[in-house]
Amino acid sequence: MGEFLDLAAMLALMLGLVVGLRVMHRLTAVTAAPWAAGPFLSGEQPTEHAVSRFHARWYALTLLFLAFDVEMLFMYPWAVVVAEMGVSAVVEMFTFLGLLMCGVVYAWREGALRWA
Repeated sequence: MGEFLDLAAMLALMLGLVVGLRVMHRLTAVTAAPWAAGPFLSGEQPTEHAVSRFHARWYALTLLFLAFDVEMLFMYPWAVVVAEMGVSAVVEMFTFLGLLMCGVVYAWREGALRWA
């Protein structure tokens, strides 16, 4: 019976938290219709729809950015263990960086880094 009492207490706490957050949102919300409010930070009216289409060159640039982002994701833990692992870790990282550099050279050749 004690397990069910614990479960009921957790459910009541969760329900109270959800209701409390919804009430706090209603009390502190700027407007009930956020689409009717103006822009938040810029102060200017938007000229395009928020989900308008982008030029295709931005997709290649985004993929290039993600490649470097993932590179940093792998390099931070590598930097912690490189002294323990030795030369093999250095060779593996430079192989990884070489593969990424092949992607950068390909993107450069295809014109993904040109802005105009």
